[in-house]
Parts: sequence; C-alpha cells; structure tokens
Amino acid sequence: MLYREAGQFKTSYQADNQIFPILQDRIALFALLMVAVVVVPLFASPYTLSAILIPFLIFSLAALGLNILTGYAGQLSLGTAAFMAVGAFASYNFLARLPGLPVLLAFVLGGLSAALVGIAFGLPSLRIRGFYLAASTLATQFFVVWCLTKIPYLTNYSSSGVITAQKIVILGYQFDTPDRKYLLVLGVVAVMALLAKNMIRSNVGRSWMAVRDMDVAAEVIGFRLMRTKLLAFAVSSFYCGVAGALYAYAYLGTVEPEAYNLDLSFRILFMVIIGGVGSVLGSFLGAAFIVLLPVFLNIFAHSLALPTSVASNLELMVFGALIIFFLIVEPHGLARLWQIGKEKLRLWPFPH
Repeated sequence: MLYREAGQFKTSYQADNQIFPILQDRIALFALLMVAVVVVPLFASPYTLSAILIPFLIFSLAALGLNILTGYAGQLSLGTAAFMAVGAFASYNFLARLPGLPVLLAFVLGGLSAALVGIAFGLPSLRIRGFYLAASTLATQFFVVWCLTKIPYLTNYSSSGVITAQKIVILGYQFDTPDRKYLLVLGVVAVMALLAKNMIRSNVGRSWMAVRDMDVAAEVIGFRLMRTKLLAFAVSSFYCGVAGALYAYAYLGTVEPEAYNLDLSFRILFMVIIGGVGSVLGSFLGAAFIVLLPVFLNIFAHSLALPTSVASNLELMVFGALIIFFLIVEPHGLARLWQIGKEKLRLWPFPH
C-alpha cells in the first residue's frame, strides 16, 4: 500500500515536472510575442526597425526553411538564396501579370513556385547524398541566377535587371512605413514558425528525422524515401521563397538578382550552424547573432580606430572562427547553450 502510494506520488511529481516547464515556456513565448507586437513598434527607431529587426525576422524565416531541409531531413543544401530569388521574382510577376491579386496571395504563390523548383532540384537527392548533394544544390544557385539575368521576361524587360517592387497594400491598408512593414513581417514569420513547429512534431517531422538518422532503416520500417525527401525540399523551398518575397518587398524595396547571390546562401547556412542544426529556436538565435554581430564589430572597430583594411575583413575572420568554435565545442549551437542555461536556472540554487 505504502509502495503504491509512493509510486503514485512519484508519477504525479514527474508529471508536474513535465507540465510546469511547458507552461513556463508558453507563458514566456506569449509575453515575448506581446512585447514584439506592442512595445517594439512604440519605442524602436525607424532605423532599428528597417535595418535590424526586419532583416532579422526575414533571415530567421529563411534559416528555418534551411533547417527543415538540413537539420531535420538531413539533406545538405547550398542554394537557399536561389529559392529566395524564385519566391521574390515569382511574387513580382504574379502581381505584375494579374492585376488585383492580393499581395499575401502573391507571396504564397511565390513560395509555391519556389517549392516546385525545390522539388525539381531535389530529385538528385534520391541517388546522391552528402557532399555531392551540396554540390548539386550549389548548381541550383548558379542556374537560377543565370535564368534571372538572361530571361528578360522574368525581370519585366528591365534593362538594368533591377525592378522597383510594388507597394504592399492589404485590404486597402498600405504598409509603407518601417513599423507597418515590421508588423507585417512579424505576423507572417510568427504564423509560419508555429506551423513549422507543429509540422515537426507530426508524423511528417518524424519521417524527416528517421530519414536523416538512417535512411535505409527508415525505408525498411515503411517510410517512403522519395516522398519524404521531396516533401522536405518542397516545404523548405516554400519557406525560403516566402522569405525571399519579404526580403524584396519589406526590406530592399527592389527585386534584383544580385541581392540573392551565393554569399547570402552561405550567410543563412552560418545562421543554421551557429544557431543550432535541427532547432526552430536555433534558426532565430542564429539569425539574431549574424544580424547583430556586424553592428557590434563596426562599433568595436571604430572605437579602436582600426585600419579600414582590417575593419572590412574583421567580420569574415570572426564568422570563420565562430563556425570552427561551434563545430568543435558545441555542434548544436546557441540553442543547446540556451537550453543548458535554462535548465541550470530552473535548478538554481539547489542543483540536486
């Protein structure tokens, strides 16, 4: 009797220990969202909104798309910027060719166009993997940029290739100021991040992780490799396509091929590595780190009066050192460090 009551108490105690952290995380997330929606637009300057917070949210969405493909499905990709370019140019052409089309629907159609391109270039993943798959996705980067520069129809026959993006008007409300654009991007990113979190927890996410860990064993137990891998490419490319459309319309204000170069693909890859592979939170942490680091390095270089040649290369040197550091010391990135710190704070000051 006593043992049974002790066992019931232990089970109840374990259940409470599992429920309370979940409630705390959800309350913290809700509070953070309210601060982002209410407090930030009131007190942040237009420069902070347009130069830091908007690109941070857009890069977080792009990093989340890459993390779905690389972190959860285990398929390496170096063509993230290409899928972003497809989303941006497809959204522009849908708005230009179909007058009266809602802007949000154009963004969705741009993401679907990127998903189709992702499926087409994801077909080699059925036969190759690892370094060879990364090389094939790298070819996607060059092929898409070549198409955008050589096919005049895609750039609306612009002589320079640089097109002014259409104005963002939703239900008669124009998003033309930094705070309005910030709220629009925040809403889109929040909804898509929530969908990605639920998708990863579903059977789809479990199939991705099974293929990532051991694709042969996953196929033996009933997972269809072709459908699973192509679905990962499609969902990842859709997220990157929407991020590319937001990048053109809410941040740059122009649609141009040079904005989606290979350097952007590597920057998003750095966000995933530093933030944490296979983590939704890591995508946001990595994007925040990559966006804020050049700002702090610029302030640091000016305070020390460093030469221009050193200051211009300081960012690249720090990025390289940080990637090596995280790959060796903490492969799971900032998300794992955040999790460890949160667990220690829960137990403090009683570690046992």
